[in-house]
Amino acid sequence: MEQQSFSHTKQLVYAALGIALVFICTAFVNVRLPIAANGGLIHLGNVPLFIIAILYGRRFGALAGGIGMALFDVVGGWFLWAPFTLVIVGLMGYTVGAICEKRRNLTAYVLALAAACLIKVVGYYGAEGIIYGNWLVPMASIPGNLVQIGLASVVVLPIVAKLRKHVPVYSWAGSRK
Repeated sequence: MEQQSFSHTKQLVYAALGIALVFICTAFVNVRLPIAANGGLIHLGNVPLFIIAILYGRRFGALAGGIGMALFDVVGGWFLWAPFTLVIVGLMGYTVGAICEKRRNLTAYVLALAAACLIKVVGYYGAEGIIYGNWLVPMASIPGNLVQIGLASVVVLPIVAKLRKHVPVYSWAGSRK
């Protein structure tokens, strides 16, 4: 499939759309869990994040995930988490996109989602340890993070398998591959 470049306007529109989709799926499709010190949150914001990162690459994945979920933290009452979310989820989107830019097959997608899961678990464990000043309490949130990424992966993989045949591979205008 031939690679196409985005104009600056399309880049802005796709990035904004990705941020909005991640924010909406995080804010309105979630369940608060009665676990951990502050409770956990399982949401479907990772679904559009992973789809965008796989189909449109690392930059769109990082922007959509990091900004979309950090924005939810700011307006959803999790303000203290916003800087951590911006970095952790931005890194998740970047990593998924970077892996999938090089190889566009099911094995690469599974590897990318596994890497995102590792980043999420380690990142939020560290964030909770810093926020709560306790390195034992964050263990309670690991199962919720695993369920969240597992659920997103089960939803994303069949969708991407169908979409990748119909969506051209895009890159930032002027970027080199």
